[in-house]
Amino acid sequence: MRAEATPRTTVERQNGPRAGAAVPFDTITSAGAYVCNWSGHLLRVPEHSLMPSGPLALNIIGGQPLTVTKISDDPDLPLPQARGLARSYGLSVGF
Repeated sequence: MRAEATPRTTVERQNGPRAGAAVPFDTITSAGAYVCNWSGHLLRVPEHSLMPSGPLALNIIGGQPLTVTKISDDPDLPLPQARGLARSYGLSVGF
């Protein structure tokens, strides 16, 4: 069973978070480019990695909450542009 960290609206379930929004890793439901808040790594989430019911097909388990910040709806965003967007949101860039 997957626990929801925060309640989400129907619009968020369909479209995911807006760019600049930080969300728990295990609640990603939309394709895009995300920056891992714990490391500054770029996480590319293509549409085919999402299951029809919504959760990401990858699961990371640890002792601390893992959050990511969406920087773009485009998972194939070029690296220089991704770095610039991450910096514009005040995120640590580790890629």
